[in-house]
Amino acid sequence: MRSSGLLLGIASLPGEYGIGKLGKEARGFVDFLKSARQKYWQILPLSQTGYGDSPYQSFSIHAGNPYFIDLETLEEDGLLKPEDYKNVAFGDHRQYINYGMLYEAIYPVLCKAYGRFVPDGDYRTFCEKNSDWVDDYALFMAEKNAHGGAPWYEWEEELRLARPEALEKARKELADEIGFYLFLQYEFFMQWFSLKEYANKNGVEIIGDMPIYCAYDSVEAWLEPELFEFDQNKRPVNVAGCPPDGYALEGQLWGNPLYNWKDMEQNGYKWWIDRIAFATGVYDVLRIDHFRGFAGYYSVPAGDKNAVNGRWCEGPKMKLFNSTNYWLGPKKIIAEDLGFITDDVVQLLKDTGYPGMKVLQFAFDPSAQGEYLPCNLKSPACVIYTSTHDSDTAKGWADGLSGRVLSFCLDYCGVKSRREIPEALLRLAWSSVAETAIAQPQDFLELGNEARINVPSTVGQNWRWRILPEQLDGHLAAKIRRLTETYNRAGAAAHKQSDEERGYVFTR
Repeated sequence: MRSSGLLLGIASLPGEYGIGKLGKEARGFVDFLKSARQKYWQILPLSQTGYGDSPYQSFSIHAGNPYFIDLETLEEDGLLKPEDYKNVAFGDHRQYINYGMLYEAIYPVLCKAYGRFVPDGDYRTFCEKNSDWVDDYALFMAEKNAHGGAPWYEWEEELRLARPEALEKARKELADEIGFYLFLQYEFFMQWFSLKEYANKNGVEIIGDMPIYCAYDSVEAWLEPELFEFDQNKRPVNVAGCPPDGYALEGQLWGNPLYNWKDMEQNGYKWWIDRIAFATGVYDVLRIDHFRGFAGYYSVPAGDKNAVNGRWCEGPKMKLFNSTNYWLGPKKIIAEDLGFITDDVVQLLKDTGYPGMKVLQFAFDPSAQGEYLPCNLKSPACVIYTSTHDSDTAKGWADGLSGRVLSFCLDYCGVKSRREIPEALLRLAWSSVAETAIAQPQDFLELGNEARINVPSTVGQNWRWRILPEQLDGHLAAKIRRLTETYNRAGAAAHKQSDEERGYVFTR
């Protein structure tokens, strides 16, 4: 069935406490999606962020971000008092996250909640069911805090090499600190599943996001070094990146450790089976980032200053997905198949049957041969986007067009000026044969690159933008709903109420 949705990370939700939360504002966004007749809410990774505040560089592949824990919910549960957090400065701007201020402010507040927390049966059940990851994560974070935030590979040798006697000693000495991090994960996931249940009851499914790689400064790299291309001292031999192209002459050096695929295969890909099982239990639909890395991945020698000397290596391909399908059965998965796409990637996508992504900003080759042009889409089994968190907004992209590409875009969209392009992209996406269409709210609001989420391979100004509550009004909902109903993405059996019936009056 044709459908559509919006892409907005939890961090970008509106609210009073410096960053988006899992409480009333998140439920308010579900209500907004319902009123706009959207089926999907696509989010960014829920991971606890590390270096550069990126959710793709996390301390754990499982742990949720404590920043998202709703403080008002903690108050309702008797764990906080208004004076504990109401007058705390969590940020200095309504629309941009200040991660430095947030980091300094949030943990003292959460510590107060932990001080009033009394473990109960639900807590013990959570810890038992998640014991395969949450205990090690809590130990990792407690040690990280004890070392002033330093990465694990800078700790003293006994801990860095995770010798059993050192770990046992740490668990005893840091028991209370470990308890704090267990509490944070319990509260996070209780709030998350409450929100997900609310979304599902209102007809909204959540598309989650799973980064392909782990961060080097992560509990997985620390305690499971056999998963990675490490030397005997747990130092990376090779790291992840992208080859040079017209946009990055030296390539992109991501720095994530690469997987030891040979050993993973010998173990039946158990680690990946467990990871995908966990993620598909957290989300309704799973988007796997950098899917091409399963067909072939780019390997850069560790220590290189850029990605020029990297080489392509063969990935696990269908051996991995045959294993996951055998043990888990079919799952709803979207493959992020963007970037340098070769025949083996195309074949892997075909073999898995997963829908890929089509981003309209990559479509406008003046030859009219672009595979992402709506007229060239070969199958409806795909998800079409006007923009993503890694791209310009639709307006930001249109503002940067020139020459033949601009002329072709104007002609293809049937508009006369670049200011009309953002709305035209939305119509192209929603009217296309693609089974699902996704856009960022920024594109419906026609916001420029001041609202861009991330510029890959840069740090310092990313992951900061938040939508304002007044921007999520009835006029915007009516605009999205009209487009959705016009192009048959709201469900054929649904009753089409007028704007007046719904209480909205939208004027152009």
